[in-house]
Amino acid sequence: MPVKPTALGYLRRDISGISQDWHEIQIRSLAKRLGYDLAKTIVFGPRTDAPVIRLMNAVWAVEAAAVVVPSLWHFDSHVPYELVELADVITVTPQRTYQRKLPNPFDA
Repeated sequence: MPVKPTALGYLRRDISGISQDWHEIQIRSLAKRLGYDLAKTIVFGPRTDAPVIRLMNAVWAVEAAAVVVPSLWHFDSHVPYELVELADVITVTPQRTYQRKLPNPFDA
């Protein structure tokens, strides 16, 4: 049986507000539908220092192939390029994948 790739969920508490539980359900649902094993959902607040760096550290720690987020607003409306270098970033609304560029094994 093939092993599912790992994903992390990510959201900001201040952006989700009262919809946080719903956003977490949407993250779990989309990750499952796309064939990922969701390791956990990381929740940061507005005062979290260096959230993208902390999220990148979590991606490295679990060797995540993807990060699932409710919307780009959780990244201040743009996808952090340094995160996309490590993992695909998948938004729930609208459903979109910002795909990392994997190294070409044929490039010398």
